[in-house]
Amino acid sequence: MRHAILKPGAAASLAVLASPALAHVGAGHADGFAAGIAHPLMGLNHLLAMAAVGVWSAVAMPSRVLVPPATFVAMMMTGAALAFAGIGLPAVEGMIALSVLALGIMIVAGAGLPGMLGIGLAGFFALFHGHAHASETTGAALAYIAGFTLSTAALHLAGTGIGLRLASSPWARAGLGMVVAGSGATLVFGG
Repeated sequence: MRHAILKPGAAASLAVLASPALAHVGAGHADGFAAGIAHPLMGLNHLLAMAAVGVWSAVAMPSRVLVPPATFVAMMMTGAALAFAGIGLPAVEGMIALSVLALGIMIVAGAGLPGMLGIGLAGFFALFHGHAHASETTGAALAYIAGFTLSTAALHLAGTGIGLRLASSPWARAGLGMVVAGSGATLVFGG
């Protein structure tokens, strides 16, 4: 079986695509279910972070592959509830950017990172993702939250499928992890 391996130049090129200005792009008019569905698909950082949770869970916890994504969604909803209650979190944008870097490193580490630690890290970062989403809502906030939660879960499942395919190829997994971590580093340190 032939495995695709990302070449260093391709990985660096993909990492450059994430500019510092994209740490959290907002959905424009954050109102309603359709806007909520679209939001996680609108920025490379969202796509990478949400899919990375699924990739890591498939690589590190194949027998409990849905636990990390389910935990992420639950903690994201907790972060949204904090925002709705008017409870602020520090450095929300920075933590969202840092989540991409951390999740990339988690993919590279694979099963070398204890499962509960990985779940805890993903859940911690999910608080900030949920808080940011809820803070930007206008109008039909609950419909917006439901939409981005559904979209996030779909991206987790897509990442899980990718992770299950990469689990047998340490090189492909490390390459993908480096692309995600490189993108996160660009978000964190790029500006």
